[in-house]
Amino acid sequence: MALAALAVLGCGLVGCAAARGLGPGSRVQVGIASYYAEDHDGRRTASGEPFDMRRLTAAHPSLPFGTRVRVTHLGNGRAVVLRVNDRMASKGGRIIDVSYAAARRLGFVRQGLARVKVEVL
Repeated sequence: MALAALAVLGCGLVGCAAARGLGPGSRVQVGIASYYAEDHDGRRTASGEPFDMRRLTAAHPSLPFGTRVRVTHLGNGRAVVLRVNDRMASKGGRIIDVSYAAARRLGFVRQGLARVKVEVL
């Protein structure tokens, strides 16, 4: 019985990891991006540095801090390179939260969400 429970738990964890972010060896992810701005400006990120909404940074559920990613808005083709410096909860199918500056460059501030491709550089 304990072995069966452990197997179910293990499968659940693998499934969660695959759904949350880029898996081992994976370099590309497609999904929904959102952005964060004034409410978080100046607050400490998970990496320990203060969040600056004017910088090109992002929050990701699993990529290591300092990872550079290219985020491309699939609706308009605009792309920007960001540095991961924060964590985010996986909610509503979102794969990345970008700074206000990044959302402006990508062109989705008014919409609030965008379908994007995230590529690890």
